[in-house]
Amino acid sequence: MNTMGARAVAVAETWIGTPYRHQAARRGVGCDCLGLIRGVWDALYGELPGADIDYAPDWAERSGQERLLDAAMLFCGEPLAQNEMAPGDILLFRWRPQFAAKHAGILSGPDQFIHAYEQAGVTRSSLVPGWRRRIAGVFRFPDDKPVLLQAG
Repeated sequence: MNTMGARAVAVAETWIGTPYRHQAARRGVGCDCLGLIRGVWDALYGELPGADIDYAPDWAERSGQERLLDAAMLFCGEPLAQNEMAPGDILLFRWRPQFAAKHAGILSGPDQFIHAYEQAGVTRSSLVPGWRRRIAGVFRFPDDKPVLLQAG
């Protein structure tokens, strides 16, 4: 596991048990899946710009735009192949082929990931075949603070 990956997993583990709250990103208080990623990003690099955008629970179904994939590429670079994923990587999931990617988690081991969802809050889940086939993108946290965040 690379150093940034190990740090990302360590931070994500501190969020386990945080209740689910749509659009929130406060460890121990509440977050959704994107809030978990934002919280880990904040711990690794500092505040993520533009992270305070409102979004409806059905944003992916209504917009049809790949906002989550586009944002991941902007901040993390090109996606990795699934066979290259390693602990600490961000996993993006698509519920159905016709919809945009809508769910996110952090790979914590070869067959486990940490994510937040409504019924459980932040939890560790097994990366079973049902989850694996829904992976829409795998992204690695950059080794250094991305240049785009260093200005200003």
